[in-house]
Amino acid sequence: MSDFLSLIHGRLATAALYYFLIVALWGYFRFFRKQGIDSSYWGMLAIGEILVLAQALLGVFLWVSGHQPARGWLHVLYGSLIPAMIPLAYFYTRGRTDRRDILVYGTVTLITAGLVLRAIYTAQVAL
Repeated sequence: MSDFLSLIHGRLATAALYYFLIVALWGYFRFFRKQGIDSSYWGMLAIGEILVLAQALLGVFLWVSGHQPARGWLHVLYGSLIPAMIPLAYFYTRGRTDRRDILVYGTVTLITAGLVLRAIYTAQVAL
């Protein structure tokens, strides 16, 4: 059962990587079209946050049940930082929806995609 959960954890990480890349591109697209944040973009951010929170909870469950990534504490650091990225951007922008704020969210989601990629690599067994 825990091997199955580990597989799900890995697949969710891949989904999060692609999802945050799409959200980042959409944010930059809106920025260059001189648009701010609308309700659909807020929804995309909320879905992304739910995805990484589910990923983190599954990771905690796997950690407690004895499955540890190859570079344990580094992977845990990434797993702790990733769910905090969107709330930190929200506090930084103070919830504004201006054009420059979507640039912040686009950049934060691109950085989040990079962090997800690094978390994926730190979870793999060293050869």
